[in-house]
Parts: sequence; structure tokens; C-alpha cells
Amino acid sequence: MNTIKPEIAERILLLEEKFKNSGQDMGSYLDGLLYDRYLTYWDYIHLDTLLSLQAPKTHFPDEEIFITYHQITELYFKLMIHEQKQIIENDLLTADVFLEKMNRLNRYMRILINSFDVMIKGMDREQFLKFRMALLPASGFQSAGFRMIELYATPIEHLVPFKERANFSTENSIEDLFENIYWKKGGIDLSTGEKTLTLKQFELRYTPRFLRIANSVKEKTMYHKYLDLPEIEKNNKELIEALRTFDTNVNINWLLMHMGAAHRYLNKDKKTIAATGGTNWKEFLPPSFQKNSFFPNLWSQEEFDDWGKQWVTHLFNTEK
Repeated sequence: MNTIKPEIAERILLLEEKFKNSGQDMGSYLDGLLYDRYLTYWDYIHLDTLLSLQAPKTHFPDEEIFITYHQITELYFKLMIHEQKQIIENDLLTADVFLEKMNRLNRYMRILINSFDVMIKGMDREQFLKFRMALLPASGFQSAGFRMIELYATPIEHLVPFKERANFSTENSIEDLFENIYWKKGGIDLSTGEKTLTLKQFELRYTPRFLRIANSVKEKTMYHKYLDLPEIEKNNKELIEALRTFDTNVNINWLLMHMGAAHRYLNKDKKTIAATGGTNWKEFLPPSFQKNSFFPNLWSQEEFDDWGKQWVTHLFNTEK
């Protein structure tokens, strides 16, 4: 009979104590270990299920790219929300911990921005214009993950359309502010003034969840967590730069990537093709129009006045 090594015997005693304290039988758990299969990579990440989730609506090959890319994007949004929640729920937050989380968030956004070439350059335009007709009225406008990132990042009064922002404050209810949130303007049919089906579907599916989030993080968003830091920590230059980078990446660069894709696929012979969800993207996407900022206190008035303008000019010059 093999002799049990001392370090193994010590671990067995520790396990026995653990299960004894919890009222569980260690022998049953050991039996489970004997009968259990070895864990495999494909089982751990549910690989077969993951790779079965791409279900094109048409026979055009590039639709597979379109679906897969959007699913990857939503997974990165999930990772970002995961980090945001850790910031918001940390009652002992320090500048160092905040900075670590911001570096993760900026890393995810950098990957997403750099990957957008898959959308801008990675699909055949004629295939896209055909398979997109089978997707109506679905639209990337309906990304709940991105809207949640906004709600966790900043007070909802910062998300009111820029031209109307001065008319709203913390005195307004969450429900009133949400009804006037900026992205709803993108789901209005400009010819009728009515909500598009895309917006109606989105509101029906997610309004209760969005309102729960907005109420749960009232005065506890990332913006508030920064303001609540001690003065010396609030002045951490690396943290300030990380917050500004996140603001720029989400509220300028990410929008510009979408504008680049829209110009490539939806502009033809100086005519604009309607987006699948009927969103008025030329009015909705330009960051210089929206002037959304998660941390407006970290920008000068001059910077805010020029919000996204130089990048938009560069984009249009590139498209000519």
C-alpha cells in the first residue's frame, strides 16, 4: 500500500475540518471526485454551444461575420459592466484600485475600437446591403449592454440631449430623465415625428431594467465614486487621464467607428441609405452633436466646445 505524503495528509485533514464545520460529509465529496470526468477546455467554456449561436438569416457568407462580430462586441460590453460594478460596489475605493479598473475598461474599449475594421473593411458591401434587408427592424441601436455602460458611468442627467441639458438637473425624477435620454432621439422617424418600431421594441424589452439600474446607482455612478474620493486621491494624474481616456473612447472614438461603417455601407452616389432600424444616424452618431461626457468636470470649456469636431472633420476628409 502506498504511503500518503505528509502534505497530502495535511490537506485531507484541512478538508475534513472544512466539511465538518459545514455539516457535510467529506467522503461523499471524495466519491464525487472519483466519479467526475476531467474538465476539458471545450466543456469549461461551452465551446460547442458558443459556436452554434451564429444563425444567419440569409445565404450571404458575410452575414456570418456580421453576427459574430456583434456577439463578440456584446461580450466585451459584459466585461466592461463587470468592472464598472466592482467600482460602484466598492465602499473602500482608492485611486489605485480605481485606476486598475479604469485600465481594464480602457483596454476593452481599445480592443473594440481597433477591431472595428472588421465591420468597416471586412465585409463585402453588396452582400451587406442585401442581407441587411432580412434583419429589419433589428439594429445595433438596440444594444442594451452599451446603454447600461452609460448608466453605470454617469448620472442620467448627463445623458439628456445637449441642446436640452440645461433644462434638466438632479431635481428631475429618474423616470423623467430617462424619458428624455439622448439616444431616444435617434429612434424617431424624422418625417412623422413618431417612434420607430426599433425604438418601441427596445423600450418594451429593456425600460424596466434600465430604470432599475438608474435608480440603483443614483449618486453612486463611476462619476460619483470619483467625486467621493479624498482630495489627494482625486488629484491622481494617472486616474484623471484614465477617466478622460475612457470618456474619449466611448463618447467620441466609438461613435466615429460607427460613422465610418455607416458612411461605407449606407452612403452611395451621395445618397443616404436608411439604417435597418430606421434610426436617423447622421443626426444621432456625431459626437460633436451629442457632446456626451461621463466626466464633464474633467474637461475645460474649450475642450468641451470642440468635443469631437477635429475627429469628425478628419473622418469626412477621409471619406472623400
